[in-house]
Amino acid sequence: MRVWQGLALCAIFASGCGNRAQGPTAPGQPDATVDDPDPVFTPDARAALAVLAPSALPAPGPDTSNRWADDPKAALFGRRLFFEPGFSGKLLDGDNDGSVHALGNKGDTGKVSCSGCHLPMTAFTDTRSIQQQTSLAAGWGLRRAPSLLDVGQSRLLMWDGRHDAMYNQVFGPIESPVEMNSSRLFAAERVFVAHRAEYEAIFGAMPPLDDMTRFPQLTAVQTGCDMLDASLKCTAAMRGQPGDGGAYDGLSQADRDAVTRVVVNVGKAIGAYERLLTCGSSKFDRFVRGDATALTRAEQRGAILFVGKGHCNDCHKGPFMSDEKFHDVGLKPGLVATVFLDMNDLGASQGLMLAQADPLNVKGAYSDGDDGRLPSAIGPEMSGAFRTPRLRCVAKRPSFMHTGQQRTLDDVVAFFNRGGDAAGYPGTNELKSLGLSLAERNDLVAFLKALDGPGPAAELLAPP
Repeated sequence: MRVWQGLALCAIFASGCGNRAQGPTAPGQPDATVDDPDPVFTPDARAALAVLAPSALPAPGPDTSNRWADDPKAALFGRRLFFEPGFSGKLLDGDNDGSVHALGNKGDTGKVSCSGCHLPMTAFTDTRSIQQQTSLAAGWGLRRAPSLLDVGQSRLLMWDGRHDAMYNQVFGPIESPVEMNSSRLFAAERVFVAHRAEYEAIFGAMPPLDDMTRFPQLTAVQTGCDMLDASLKCTAAMRGQPGDGGAYDGLSQADRDAVTRVVVNVGKAIGAYERLLTCGSSKFDRFVRGDATALTRAEQRGAILFVGKGHCNDCHKGPFMSDEKFHDVGLKPGLVATVFLDMNDLGASQGLMLAQADPLNVKGAYSDGDDGRLPSAIGPEMSGAFRTPRLRCVAKRPSFMHTGQQRTLDDVVAFFNRGGDAAGYPGTNELKSLGLSLAERNDLVAFLKALDGPGPAAELLAPP
């Protein structure tokens, strides 16, 4: 095959190719191949690597839940909303001290945007919060904010599958007291005040959210939670969202639906923008497509391990190196962000159940279509299981695993090599020890670092 022409030519003369020095070893000098052995590509390895690097990386597939998913005007509007901090209520945690690690000071409003925890200049990950493990917004989250690069390839979202569409995912941060600490009523009123013309040009007329006889006018101070307890739960009224007994619950059913529809459309616009965020092709892709010099010898050996002895592509499969499923890898909870230890995170067994029960899911009235993405049954293997992260641009991430407990790629590879932790986690560990030597682990890390691409177009990294 043409894409393997470079490898085939090298294989004629040696068992591998790359940056190895030419010529015999000088008398009295150690054999260079002892520490830098030839990468040996078997037919099976070549075939497996070709699947990971097709001639062109596929664009996100159609999103039947969002008829504006590929609408350029919706994507432009979504880009603006992604950087909009005005939807957020008060910062609650005392660690909001005005430092570079916080978004403001405790009590401030209008400080949290999507881009506050998914920083565009660092692969849409959180490199701001201290320790770079979990995120500090209004309060501390207990999971690491995942990279948004290539998120359009996913149908079930979040580490635990809690959301089954981008349009309903936005309700998570808006209504979470530790993220935006806001409410859907306040968010809808903010769109009406600040973005009405752009919204209506795409989605049609907004409800009369300035009509005070129908819609109580909330301020950023009045929305959301007033304080958190030690478990990061709200201990005071949430105003303006379902079930809090506040302003939203007091609306008529038609007006509650109208408010929710506005925020759903905000989610559909942000989803259209996020589908444009890609890591892009890497030097690994150039190598598979025929550039025999694109990878170092160590990176080539790591590629072979990835699809062979390392068993990485059992789960990290396909062009974006994720099976988009949920697995228990036996991670014992540990301290993150210096203080937090979450021993009771059941992962997908709980997240998928919440997605099934969500009136905003793809089976409901706010979806533009249901493609069957939400599983109908949740087995016991989902206890303690978390999604397989995509690996393109993985080296740009500041920490790893759903908690951010692993601080380097070396730590991650060592964790998988030993088969995870012995005990202390929910569910049943799927891993087995790999038996990789230190040199092999180093080669595997070198390969993972070779998956970096150029990232999204520069104009997507800032508001329009």
